[in-house]
Amino acid sequence: MLELAIGIILGGCALGAGMAMIAGIGPGIGEGNAVAKACEAIGRQPECKGDVTTTMLMGCAIAETTGLYALVIAILLIFLAPNIFVNILMNAIG
Repeated sequence: MLELAIGIILGGCALGAGMAMIAGIGPGIGEGNAVAKACEAIGRQPECKGDVTTTMLMGCAIAETTGLYALVIAILLIFLAPNIFVNILMNAIG
């Protein structure tokens, strides 16, 4: 019975980590759209290249933080959370 509970804990942590990494799709799509629009803007007005590039890079950096937060959560769920949850289970059992 204890092995089943530990297996459920490990499976739940792995599933949660996988779901957290789905958040990596959003920044990829957002940054791709930002670069495409920046290329369009530079193509229309080449003299604004510096301003457009600076704004685009700042936006991409902010969008990338979402993916990095998801990566940190996934790493915590894989390496840290299972031990904490198993210890809580062992303390509850006695």
